[in-house]
Amino acid sequence: MPEPSAGTLIEESEEQGSTKAPEHQEARTGRSPGQVAWSRLKKDKVAIVCFAIVLFFIIVAIFAPLLYSLESVDPLTGVKADPYATHTELIDFNGLPEVGASSAHWLGVEPRLGRDLFARWAIGARPSLIIGFVAAAASTIIGVTLGLVAGYLGGVADKIISWVIDFFLSLPILLLVLAIVPIMQKSLAGTGDLTADEISQIRFIVLIVILFVFGWMGLARLVRGEVKSLREREFVQAARAIGVPTRQILFREILPNLVGPIIVSASIAVPAYITYEATLSYLGAGLVEPTASWGRTIADAQNLFATYPLWLWPSVIGLSLLVLALSLLGDSIRDAFDPTSRR
Repeated sequence: MPEPSAGTLIEESEEQGSTKAPEHQEARTGRSPGQVAWSRLKKDKVAIVCFAIVLFFIIVAIFAPLLYSLESVDPLTGVKADPYATHTELIDFNGLPEVGASSAHWLGVEPRLGRDLFARWAIGARPSLIIGFVAAAASTIIGVTLGLVAGYLGGVADKIISWVIDFFLSLPILLLVLAIVPIMQKSLAGTGDLTADEISQIRFIVLIVILFVFGWMGLARLVRGEVKSLREREFVQAARAIGVPTRQILFREILPNLVGPIIVSASIAVPAYITYEATLSYLGAGLVEPTASWGRTIADAQNLFATYPLWLWPSVIGLSLLVLALSLLGDSIRDAFDPTSRR
């Protein structure tokens, strides 16, 4: 058999390269940074597990009444579980429960008051999730807006916003929150006496307001720096040269390039706010009775954790697992949007 000539080999290699190159190019073209991040995120097992955990707690919070309605009727009281109904007949003279975990009370009952612990655990996930997500969304909107204005306009607007950011960052936030919560509660209450439910509702709103008022500075500084870099790019300069309005430049040209950092910042802010809510409730500046809250439960149960651990540990485990899952999910989102990461 005659050996192939050098020209034949070159032609065959060119044909193979011409057939393979378009496939490689076609697989790489037409993908936005968001699509690339999503494809990387779907392959991250840690992100999938953490998302499943967060979704589990969201389902528990939404369907809490349905979940604790599955408990059987208590043979002594003759009623089904309720997070707010007290049953002192289930408590002995020392204030400890006479019944443990059973089909009527999956986690037992609360010392001193006899309220169902599983019902309060399930319904207690709501305040943490609502405060965390609402405060993160509000702080994200404020931070992005002020960061866009400061970074794009510059000048006096940039100096004022930067000064406000530095001023807020210099404040001892925890001490201020501990002082502001009762002050705002009294100012909203006026001279009239409030019920425990009204006090808890006021504190719920106050906590959300305080958390996003003191939580937008980091994102604003990040967005400001990114916008300062983007406003000098060719596509922004071209849009300004042809007379595109400032609003369209900000929201159509610059903002789409900031989706990654914004999503990462918001995903990290949610567990931070949930931790703040639990900490403030533990310190007595957050939600109060009769509202069910994991932080409030931990504060009440700390003195009896050795005698009756079912009162303390479900809230501790739930809070720790939720915050850990949200934190790891935020790290996975950050890695997915980071082109230099090899995770």
